[in-house]
Amino acid sequence: MMNWQNDKFDWDKDYSLEELLQSIVEIKEFPNKLVRTIQGFTEEHFNAQYRADSWTVKQIIHHLADAHINAFMRTKHIIHQDVNEIQVWDHDEWANGMDYQFNHESSFMMLLGTHQRWSLLLLESLKQPEIYLAKSLYHPGQQKHISIAQLIALYAWHGNHHLMQIAHAASLVDSRN
Repeated sequence: MMNWQNDKFDWDKDYSLEELLQSIVEIKEFPNKLVRTIQGFTEEHFNAQYRADSWTVKQIIHHLADAHINAFMRTKHIIHQDVNEIQVWDHDEWANGMDYQFNHESSFMMLLGTHQRWSLLLLESLKQPEIYLAKSLYHPGQQKHISIAQLIALYAWHGNHHLMQIAHAASLVDSRN
């Protein structure tokens, strides 16, 4: 597994259909990977951080739900509407919200449902790549257009990136005990 500290998304890469299909499988399987990663966690694990001043595991799980629901909606905007620009959101501000202190179960359930529906939509879009892979949205935070191919690859990467952070936080807890 890659080191979460050196793991960066490649915005300039062109993705083949095979790579996109693999990314969709990663998106589909993400909730299963998450549940395997957090299985047996104690409250100490959920409150652990992967580095000083980082989000806790619980905050990461809530962030994943928020981020992936936003990505699902961005996918729908790209596929179904002629929307030129996405709305950005402040991840750190949301992570400090009162709902990020809630138990992780509701966010996990949101991830489960979102990923089931999202992966099916993404698979359908690949059936007509000449139509859907040419579409994009402008991301003001990145100051670039993001294609559906980049969005697919980004969120496969995003889930795995945060899984590495969760695993690292858990290893810090386990090494103390």
